[in-house]
Amino acid sequence: MPMPSPSFPTRKSPHNLCIVKPLNSNFSLSDAVSSLDLLRLKGIRLPSHILATLLRRCSKTRSFREGKLIHLHLKLTGFKRPPTLLANHLITMYFSCGDFVQARQVFDKMDDRNLFTWNNMLSGYAKLGMMKRARSFFYRMPHKDYVSWNSMVSGYANRGRFDEALRFYRRFRRLAVGYNEFSFASVLIVSVKLKEFELCRQIHGQVSVVGFLSNVVISSLIIDAYAKCGKMEDARRLFDDMPVRDVRAWTTLVSAYAAWGDMESSAELFSQMPKSNSCSWTSLIRGYSRNGMGHEALGVFREMIKHRVRPDQFTFSTCLLACATIASLKHGKQIHAFLVRNSIKPNTVVISAIVDMYLKCGRLETARRVFNFAGNKQDVELWNTILSTLAHHGYFTEAITMLYNMLRSGVKPNRTTFAVILNASSHSGLVQEGLQLFKSMPSEHGIVPDQQHYAGLTNLFDEAGCLNESGKDLQMMDSKPDDHVVCRMRGNIDHGREVAVLLIKLQPQSSAAYELLSSIYAALGKWELVEKTRHILDERQGRKEQAIS
Repeated sequence: MPMPSPSFPTRKSPHNLCIVKPLNSNFSLSDAVSSLDLLRLKGIRLPSHILATLLRRCSKTRSFREGKLIHLHLKLTGFKRPPTLLANHLITMYFSCGDFVQARQVFDKMDDRNLFTWNNMLSGYAKLGMMKRARSFFYRMPHKDYVSWNSMVSGYANRGRFDEALRFYRRFRRLAVGYNEFSFASVLIVSVKLKEFELCRQIHGQVSVVGFLSNVVISSLIIDAYAKCGKMEDARRLFDDMPVRDVRAWTTLVSAYAAWGDMESSAELFSQMPKSNSCSWTSLIRGYSRNGMGHEALGVFREMIKHRVRPDQFTFSTCLLACATIASLKHGKQIHAFLVRNSIKPNTVVISAIVDMYLKCGRLETARRVFNFAGNKQDVELWNTILSTLAHHGYFTEAITMLYNMLRSGVKPNRTTFAVILNASSHSGLVQEGLQLFKSMPSEHGIVPDQQHYAGLTNLFDEAGCLNESGKDLQMMDSKPDDHVVCRMRGNIDHGREVAVLLIKLQPQSSAAYELLSSIYAALGKWELVEKTRHILDERQGRKEQAIS
């Protein structure tokens, strides 16, 4: 049933203009949205295209509060069921802000849904990694186009479910529903992740057949895929065959050469670029830095400044990495001073790089001061950086203290936090503290220990000479240690046998557990038990091979 026309008029007025002006000036989104209530009191509702523009800005900046206020304004001005245009923008806004529940409520209340609406929902679920919901939604769609299929392929690819991504891509290619550049972009990501050169070449062929090689973005993605698969000759051949090359294409190949350690080719190609930008300069700097050529990296940075190319945050973090690599406090302080002098507010990555640089140059107090003056102390990655760097440079006790400061600050630790701190505990001999933190992972922080954490726990007991404790902790783990961790226990004959027997109960398919037990029996001179253990292992491996064949 069609909705009756809302009673609020849409007309031009000075109040209307007070909203239009912020859209085209330096006024903030918040200022624009705050004027909506005044308009409502005056009995005025803005035209749909202006409200849509505001919602687009909310989506782009993930401004949840402002987006909710616009939605409220719609309800209060007679649009409890907004028209399709505005409903679609509301769905986009809610998904951008991570509120899939509200997005679904808007969808369910819509009187008229078009293909864009369905694709909007599908893409939203996929981008949030909710592939079970996305898949269910996909099969419910009355009509599908290439955008629908692209969402499924990219969703699975971004979640690391490459087999599913390829399955959907192959089904999609058999249909005559069209395609665009994004149809190939996601599957190229899959080829890179799997290091599948043949798949990459197939995609290259398909792109060529449909005439998309002239698309610089797609060609650059193929160059990048070839390079990451180790096929630099193919990457260079495609680059040379490109009729038009933009800065992105040049930068892609510059980065590719650098990634493989060929800085001579990288620098030569960079020098031939008809036009460069901050990204291309930073790619060369990063290449030198990653290949242990810190002085050369800083030399390129100086040239960048001379050419009046404005560095970005990534440039600064890369240069600070170069300073840390060569332990150049002088250059590190100069870059830090450059940031302060030019009133550049560093982001979390740059702050972490500054802290890392000072610590690697042995300036613990300076690093601590930089950290203390950091703006956003709620970023767990910033804490992880200082914890990791403190531990790496032997400040183990300080790292433990910093962790407790982090917890008191209300910052929720993640898996990386505990991996770092278990390592610090093992090197500082703080066995009880490390064990207590390990046990607190599932109970207090909702983190199930994984292989990395168990390896840290093993190191903790090994360093303290009480490896038998690890056997007890094996029993309380939901995630059991892998073969690599098991092999770390070989050196402790007294307790290794007990651990090996327990591991066989927990992981009867683990060959390392049997090999560990066999080596322990051999060390004790119990050759009959060695032969018996190896016989059991051979039988199990034989059954495994038979099952595979």
